[in-house]
Amino acid sequence: MSLVFCGFVAGAALQLQQRALLDSWLYAVLVALVLTSAAGLARWWMGRKAGFPLVAAATLLLALIFGFGLTGLRAAIFQAGALNPALEGQDITVTGRVLAMPQRSEDGLRFRFAVASARLDGRPVVLPAQIYLGWYAGFGGREAAPSTTGPDNPETDATPAATLALQRQPQPLRAGETWRMTVRLKAPHGNSNPHGFDYELWLWEQGLQATGYVRVGSHDVPPIKLANGWRHPVERARQAVRDAVFTRVADRQLAGVVAALLVGDQNAIERADWDVFRATGVAHLMSISGLHITMFAWLAARGIAWLWRRSVRWTPRLCLALPASTAGAWGGLLLAAAYALFSGWGVPAQRTVWMLAVMVLLRQSGKRWPWPQVCLLAMAAVVALDPWALMQAGFWLSFVAVSVLFASNSGASSVHGERAGGQLDAESQPFTIWRMSWLARAAGALGRAAREQWVVTLALTPLSLLLFNQGSLVGLLANALAIPWVTLLVTPLTMLGVLWAPAWDGAAAAVAGLMVFLQWLAAWPLASISVAAAPLWCALAGVAGGVLLAMRLPWHWRVLGVPLLLPVLLWQALRPEPGQFELLAADVGQGNALLVRTAGHTLVYDTGPRFSRESDAGHRVLVPLLRALGDRVDTVMLSHRDSDHIGGAPAVLAMQPQAALLSSIEASHPLQALRPSTRCVAGQRWWWDGVQFEVLHPAAEDYALPNKSNAMSCVLRISNGHSSVLLAGDIELAQEQRLVTAGAPVQADVLLVPHHGSKTSSSAVFLDAVQPRLALAQAGYRNRFGHPAPPVLARYRERGIAVFASPVCGAASWSSQQPGLIRCQRQVGLRYWHHQPSPGAPDPGK
Repeated sequence: MSLVFCGFVAGAALQLQQRALLDSWLYAVLVALVLTSAAGLARWWMGRKAGFPLVAAATLLLALIFGFGLTGLRAAIFQAGALNPALEGQDITVTGRVLAMPQRSEDGLRFRFAVASARLDGRPVVLPAQIYLGWYAGFGGREAAPSTTGPDNPETDATPAATLALQRQPQPLRAGETWRMTVRLKAPHGNSNPHGFDYELWLWEQGLQATGYVRVGSHDVPPIKLANGWRHPVERARQAVRDAVFTRVADRQLAGVVAALLVGDQNAIERADWDVFRATGVAHLMSISGLHITMFAWLAARGIAWLWRRSVRWTPRLCLALPASTAGAWGGLLLAAAYALFSGWGVPAQRTVWMLAVMVLLRQSGKRWPWPQVCLLAMAAVVALDPWALMQAGFWLSFVAVSVLFASNSGASSVHGERAGGQLDAESQPFTIWRMSWLARAAGALGRAAREQWVVTLALTPLSLLLFNQGSLVGLLANALAIPWVTLLVTPLTMLGVLWAPAWDGAAAAVAGLMVFLQWLAAWPLASISVAAAPLWCALAGVAGGVLLAMRLPWHWRVLGVPLLLPVLLWQALRPEPGQFELLAADVGQGNALLVRTAGHTLVYDTGPRFSRESDAGHRVLVPLLRALGDRVDTVMLSHRDSDHIGGAPAVLAMQPQAALLSSIEASHPLQALRPSTRCVAGQRWWWDGVQFEVLHPAAEDYALPNKSNAMSCVLRISNGHSSVLLAGDIELAQEQRLVTAGAPVQADVLLVPHHGSKTSSSAVFLDAVQPRLALAQAGYRNRFGHPAPPVLARYRERGIAVFASPVCGAASWSSQQPGLIRCQRQVGLRYWHHQPSPGAPDPGK
């Protein structure tokens, strides 16, 4: 059976590597052929006409093909319901149902919507079954370009401010309600960066095939609620409880943590708190992830088993009828399923519950399968239900945690079946219970819990370093308090609050006390470490080392795991050779953000846009990217003060405290309080590892003039004498003409398209002076400005300049060693669920 499980999982994993899907009928033929061949192989084996090695090889091959074909068939069927590109950017009237509890933020709310019908200009159109919508509180305040991980923003309507304020307020949506509204949709499209979050995969796995926003301008038909609806009672209850928590707990920061623990609303937790949780290694307690539910089930099983054993004092027959281990296993599973259901029944929660169900069924069936086979069957069951789980970090964290606990024989009583002969454990016997002192039993329980935490920490640390490039050195200490504190105090109080609201005040106070402890730990030097992204073989070696250290083996064997951990901890990303440099233009949507790397130095040019109070390109893109590259930034250069260029600066500067700040921002700018800035002035130059950096604009006297912010963009030229790059910020025609007239050394092989490709830049005179072979246009997909503008692109094409726009290319990488080549992340990492916009997509504005 192990061959079947391994082959099926491997086949699904192989299908996930496809760049494009085959026709659905080809996958169906593969599945049919496997089923037919499997029946023939079974008859052949029963007749003993083939040896075991041949049958084993055939079984493995058939299972692999079956996993490949079944996963491909499901993907092809789902992809057939994708949004018609002709409907992107159109105002469509939809009628449907709110599927889940809406997620509220400072600028509106986001919600899932099941489409029942749709009409465009009065005629019916076909939309995907489920879409992801935003209903924003106001468009006028959202002048910064939108995030590529959210819907497009509409333009500002020319109506009085008071009227707009009334029209723009989102209505109080509830799960199960039926609404009619006008929406504007686009295909699922997210940022595509090395080591970045795959938003398009997340949408695919959630069953969402379009994103968009509700149109509530002065010329739009206002949304209308058609019916309350009785469907989705759990979601309605979750929403009511979440709202009650925020009404009861005055401190929004503490209320967010309580709501997250109770109903799984992780968006309610503020970003600063998430940073503390990650630095101390307790984030798994605050998010209803696969690992969280696994640990919850494990603790619940142990608690129920403990109570069951104690019941012999009153009803001895209970333990004789049903062993404590069995009661604990089934009770833990049921409680975990109920918790996952009330926390939103998200995809990670679903697959974890199915995994646990398979394990419990096997362990309680009387079949004494080895733990590797149990884990393999559970993995195959989860992959059969959700093959794309193989691409998610939570999937691997959950399985590695459970597998390690099995391998180290921790908590065997929680999931194992009855012991041999169906006898009760010794500690289930009444006389044993009475003889043991309370202190000894408590010490034993604490010792077992500490060892399980130690085992999981040892095994998961290498995997966490691989998946997140970050690990907590204080995690063991933090979890030693946080796990019992959250599990035994905070969580029960949050649940009790559903029946008696004042209990939420106690839960908030308990959270506040825990936060003091965690913030103190997070402030320790080296509380957390960051490592460069290591290759797969390093990760496998690291996990093996952690497992070896955690297993019940003699220490002279366990210490052999230490050298296996070293590749993960010591891995260094490759850098350019001395005299060479490379450029990485990150995909941040509508904004600029680039990394320039030499042999020993790194410069960040602009930091992308700010999306909301809790989200920006620095936190979402640049910080993870810098962490994965293992880079220590020497200089952050901010071209000018516009929010789509400096939005991510606070996050980058906080991560890189040693970095110098070079910019044209004014002395009163808030960023000056975070890091004093040096003015960029034409004529500044420096050398790093044989590479020259030279500032060409603005001049010193420009700071005394009342210039537009774009006119003050810092223009930087980078050259090693053979290859060169020109980073032009948002300069416009006047500044371009001035650089050319002054004879500035603007010639370059690669040009960052000025002002994202606006009509106000990229003049013919400027392009003739720069003479680039390649150009990078950083702009958002279907951005409201229409960047890069078609007339601008035409000027580049007339001169034979290849333009790489971030919506099509994703993150763009260039090296001075190959000056004629740009590597597009959207092509390098292409999978069939990724959106591939047309290079000649029309202007979305209407």
